[in-house]
Amino acid sequence: MIKREFLKAGHLPTLLSAFLYFDMSFMVWVLLGALGVQISAALSLSPAQKGFMVALPVLAGAVLRVVFGVLVDKIGPRRAGIIGQLIVIGGLTTAWLAHIDHYSGTLALGVVLGVAGASFAVALPLASRWYPPQYQGIALGIAGAGNSGTVFASLFAPGLAKALGWNAVLGLAVIPLSVAFVVYLFAAKDAPTQPAPKKLAEYLDVLRMGDAWWFMFFYAVTFGGFVGLASSLAIYFNTDYGLDAVTAGYFTAACVFCGSLVRPIGGAVADRIGGIKTLSVMYALAATALIVVSFHPASVYTALGLFAFGMLAFGMGNGSVFQLVPQRFRHEIGVMTGLVGMTGGVGGFFLASSLGLSKQATGTYQAGLLAFASLALLALVGLTVIKQRWRTTWGAVGVAGARI
Repeated sequence: MIKREFLKAGHLPTLLSAFLYFDMSFMVWVLLGALGVQISAALSLSPAQKGFMVALPVLAGAVLRVVFGVLVDKIGPRRAGIIGQLIVIGGLTTAWLAHIDHYSGTLALGVVLGVAGASFAVALPLASRWYPPQYQGIALGIAGAGNSGTVFASLFAPGLAKALGWNAVLGLAVIPLSVAFVVYLFAAKDAPTQPAPKKLAEYLDVLRMGDAWWFMFFYAVTFGGFVGLASSLAIYFNTDYGLDAVTAGYFTAACVFCGSLVRPIGGAVADRIGGIKTLSVMYALAATALIVVSFHPASVYTALGLFAFGMLAFGMGNGSVFQLVPQRFRHEIGVMTGLVGMTGGVGGFFLASSLGLSKQATGTYQAGLLAFASLALLALVGLTVIKQRWRTTWGAVGVAGARI
């Protein structure tokens, strides 16, 4: 997939440091979801409270992605990343020392962890600006594969919490974050061709373009599905199938690994056959998986397989969306990454919170899963409607060597 020409086209140390920064940030972004079973038991939370607790960092990250998207354009992605990492490291250290023991404290921590989720709006422009159009899919796929950090949270946090207590995990998380920060500090560099900073009014101009809203909706479904499930599946497997916290974490990690692993593959496939075609298939597959799993399979392994299949589709869809975004909005990539990333987080908040509300109101997760499956089908219809215009307008005059 990765050719020698790609390795020569940009700046590999920056690409890898952007990946590591993104990876460790995403690890802590979903930390409350990974610890959700233990925290819920310790604080006696209701299903709705569980859903909101794991969804709040996703929402906070969504909003802060716009803030960091503006910072990227104003001061450059490298400096914006330094600021974000220092805030998260400081916030987690404070939470660990304060020893949170009430629900409102977890919500306050969730807002701070939202800054980690905003790393998306920094890492992707940092990598993207180094690479020409024909390599955007694979470059952003590699940087975006940092969402694999959610695997580490699900894989290790529940076991560490069982041995040391969930509050201790907050302090332990600072260690890999600090390592990533040091690497970033010395390896990451801003691309020499940085676009000129824009006035605030110019950001609003992007929102007047219909294509921007389409991309925001499309990513709300693909990334929203990925991060919403990553935040919620540990509680789902524990509640619906009676798995203990550690085993539920392993099941969640398996699903998240699938979605993370294929993001760069989705970008590379989109480079080869076109982002529109790749994305269309992914929406259909994701919707199918969610509809089938909503009927609560008798075997937990069947549910695991269906969720893993859905995460594969969402992960490849994430790579496909960001194969297309830089082609349409290359000069506005900072603000578009922030806006598109924001709606991706909003989609994740909707899925995670609706699952909790569905469980509390009806006793099952089916309504929440079917609601999100409906969004995936709606996105498929929307993509079908606009694909011809994209291919004959901005795709035609877009950039040589890139596939639409």
